Amino acid sequence: MTTDEILDILEEMFPDAHCELEHRNAFELLIAVVLSAQTTDAAVNKVTPALFEAFKTPQAMAEADIHDIEDKIRRIGLYRNKARSIQNLSRSLLESFNGVVPESMKELTSLAGVGRKTANVVRSVCFDIPSIAVDTHVERISKRLGLAKVQDSVEVVEQKLKRKLKRERWNRAHHLFIFFGRYFCTARNPKCEECPFKEFCKKDKLEAYRNSKKS
Repeated sequence: MTTDEILDILEEMFPDAHCELEHRNAFELLIAVVLSAQTTDAAVNKVTPALFEAFKTPQAMAEADIHDIEDKIRRIGLYRNKARSIQNLSRSLLESFNGVVPESMKELTSLAGVGRKTANVVRSVCFDIPSIAVDTHVERISKRLGLAKVQDSVEVVEQKLKRKLKRERWNRAHHLFIFFGRYFCTARNPKCEECPFKEFCKKDKLEAYRNSKKS
């Protein structure tokens, strides 16, 4: 099965696949992606409306009392660390780019606490720049479908996907892989019997590799 065929099937399964982090602009998405580390998009969406209502701009976030930020995001995990992270990010954005979220990978990753995944999400969703953000779902799906080796790092997975997928489908592939991983090919109890890719799935090989790393 070709990569185009895989994406075509996923399009049929998830025609509404999209970024589920609620945001109104690039700054809000940047903050939301940082908050989403080790938690769900749904959990982030419960705290960001009040957060962004209280701190509408990078300057407001940068100048806020840290305890006020903590109070707004208290319902998500690691909220104290994340409060510091988003405040430092806001300060970095102000100091380096006058509060305007940049578009280039180099500039985005120069911001405090912003790595390739976060930068790729913002570039793809806010600026429509062909990008592939490799989160836990994209990594798992890529390896289970044999598009990357089980031992590949997230950086290697990103580069392999960019080579194997057509550039014009990168942004869409990111959302399709996430929806497939979040709602069908889950980490635990995936719907293997119903899966259109079960004939060439590498799930068992991936699990064996991960178990070997734990022992």
